[in-house]
Amino acid sequence: MLRWRPALGLGLCLLAGTSLWALWAYVRNWPPVSYVPYYLPCPEIFNLKLQHKGEEPLQPVAQPLYPQPKLLEQRPTELLTLTPWLAPIISEGTFNPELLQLIYQPLNLTIGVTVFAVGKYTLFVQHFLDSAEEFFMRGYRVHYYIFTHDPAAIPRVPLGAGRLLSIIPVRRHSHWEEISTRRMETISLHIAKRAHREVDYLFCLDVDMVFRNLWGPETLGELVAAIHPGYFTASRQQFPYERRRASTAFVADSEGDFYYGGAVFGGRVASVYEFTRVCHMAILTDKANGIMAIWQEESHLNRHFISHKPSKVLSPEYLWDDRKPQPPSLKLIRFSTVNKDTSWLRS
Repeated sequence: MLRWRPALGLGLCLLAGTSLWALWAYVRNWPPVSYVPYYLPCPEIFNLKLQHKGEEPLQPVAQPLYPQPKLLEQRPTELLTLTPWLAPIISEGTFNPELLQLIYQPLNLTIGVTVFAVGKYTLFVQHFLDSAEEFFMRGYRVHYYIFTHDPAAIPRVPLGAGRLLSIIPVRRHSHWEEISTRRMETISLHIAKRAHREVDYLFCLDVDMVFRNLWGPETLGELVAAIHPGYFTASRQQFPYERRRASTAFVADSEGDFYYGGAVFGGRVASVYEFTRVCHMAILTDKANGIMAIWQEESHLNRHFISHKPSKVLSPEYLWDDRKPQPPSLKLIRFSTVNKDTSWLRS
C-alpha cells in the first residue's frame, strides 16, 4: 500500500504543473492592459464635511499659502493666460472664434442673462439691450431676464430670431445696499423656479454697462469670474476684501488670487444656482450677526472664489470701466460700464 503513495504524489504534481502551464498560456494571450491615471474632477471634494452621529465634526482645513498670480506677470503688455489651478484666462488672441463657433453652434445652446433694473437704473436698459443684440452671443439663442420694480419702464427693444425677453417683477427696497444683497437670493430662486428649464448657461450682469465688441462662446464654462478693472495690477494686500473676521466674507492678507468684479459672473445654470445659493446663505449669516460685508455681494463672491476656484477667468476686456484709459495690455474692450453719477442713481 505504501508503494503507490509516491506515484500518487508525482501524479498530483504533474496535474498541478499542467494546470499552471495552461493558465499561463491563457493569460499570455490577453490583450495588453492600459493604465489610465485617475484625476479628481474638481478641488471641491476636499471641502466636503461629512458628519456622523457620535463623532466630532470635521474641522475645516486651512487654506494653503502660495504666491499671488499676477495678470501682467510676464511682460507689461501681455496678460497671463493660465491660472495656477489651470483655469484659462480669456482675452483677445487666446482663442480662435471660428473654431469655437464650429464646436458650440451645433449644440443648440440657450444662454440666459440676468440684469436688475430697479429705481433709476431702468434708464440703462435700452442701451444695454441694444448693445447686447449687436454683440452678445451672436447666432445663439438668448433669454434676457430683466428684474424690475416697474415693468412699464422697460423699453420694448426689437430682438433677433431665437432671442427672448422676460420681465420679472421684484420688490423695490429703500436702500441700494439691500438691493445688492438681495440679488443672490433672487437669482437662485429664479433658477430653481424657472431658468433651469429654459437655459443651459446663465450670465449675471450689471445693467449700467454696454457691449462694445463681440462676446461669444469663449466665455462659456462651469463657473466663470471676471477680473475687476480697478485691481488687476494690484497686490492681494491692496484688494478691497472684507477684512473683519466677524464676517463670513473675511479674507486674510495672505489669501487671494485676483480681485473679481460682481458685475459679471456666470456658468452652467446648475453651478450658478449653487454659487448664488451659497453666497445668499453667507449673506444671511452676516445679517443674523449684525454685520454687512464692505462690498456686499461682491465681497462674498470673492470669498467664495478663493475657496472654490472658477473654472474660467475673464480678463478685464470683459469688465472694463470707461473712466479709465485702455492700457496696452488690453487689445480691445468687450463690455464696460457707462459714465454715470452713482450718488444720484442711488439716491
